[in-house]
Amino acid sequence: MAVNLEIRGAARRIVGNSEAIQKTIRMIQKVGRGPWPVLVLGETGTGKELVARAVHDVQSRGPFVTIDCSALVGPLMESELFGHVRGAFTGAVGSKIGLIERANGGTAFFDEIGELSLDLQAKLLRVLQEKEFRPVGSVTPRRSDFRIIAATNRDLAKEVERGNFRRDLYYRLNVVCLKLTPLRERRDDIPTLVEHFLRRYGSGHRLTKETMDALTAYDWPGNVRELENCIQQMVAIHTGPLLHVHDLPSPIRNFLVARRKPVASAAAGAGYPGSVPSAVQAAASAPHKPIAGDPPVLPLEEVERRAILQALEYTKGDRAVAASLLGIGRTTLYRKLKEYCVAS
Repeated sequence: MAVNLEIRGAARRIVGNSEAIQKTIRMIQKVGRGPWPVLVLGETGTGKELVARAVHDVQSRGPFVTIDCSALVGPLMESELFGHVRGAFTGAVGSKIGLIERANGGTAFFDEIGELSLDLQAKLLRVLQEKEFRPVGSVTPRRSDFRIIAATNRDLAKEVERGNFRRDLYYRLNVVCLKLTPLRERRDDIPTLVEHFLRRYGSGHRLTKETMDALTAYDWPGNVRELENCIQQMVAIHTGPLLHVHDLPSPIRNFLVARRKPVASAAAGAGYPGSVPSAVQAAASAPHKPIAGDPPVLPLEEVERRAILQALEYTKGDRAVAASLLGIGRTTLYRKLKEYCVAS
């Protein structure tokens, strides 16, 4: 059974039944009770912000303010973070409260903190040490007491060695470290996640066993976010209710084709029929094994029909992969199946 952590005040959940997910949930519940800084490490799409919100919501004290460090660029980045007073610069027709001040009494979530400039890193360090900051154009310090949770997909320890991240800030942030496991290392969670997203986005949609096997075999470089996008795309385009391998997004279909090529090459070396990259070329160039009643020379249409049957037999009926092996489009394959009255 899946282990779910309800995020109070939100409809989102952490979904999974793997040991990695259960360990993450236990850590969230433990560190959420205290004020310690938390550093969340994980690849893109692993759910770093969801985990940060979960830590905050254990006690739900004050606001949860997300600060996208990759967006803090240009001359106004300091104003976004610390605010400004009227007349601080051209266009400052009024005062503005910065994100740091908005987080007072709650949590400031610094997303992709590895993108923060060294200049802002120094100023953030002072805020964390002194709980004080100055808006742009002001000489009067203000206070903001908040819990900091930072997240990044970078290796901050290496960034420190390269001189791209302040060592003192790194130790200030890395009090409690939550490392999120990529989806390819917890494949047992994929069926649970698929069911979760089908309930959210589908209308009675279901996957064939072959389709689920394909999703489980795929490495998911975009992690849970990519899986969610995959399910959304499938249910948006295909009425279903049964979703097949040929309904998968092209990156996953390409992965399946690439994975089968070594098998096909090995089979071709062993002399198995139907296992070369192009079954049409094989049927046209290989010595013909006559069937009783065959004419001396087969018509091209018959050669093509047998090549299609050969490809479908090799791919166990997977039309998308068969079309790729034949070097034709899937629509063309469907048309030729109908033309030759081939059932698959």
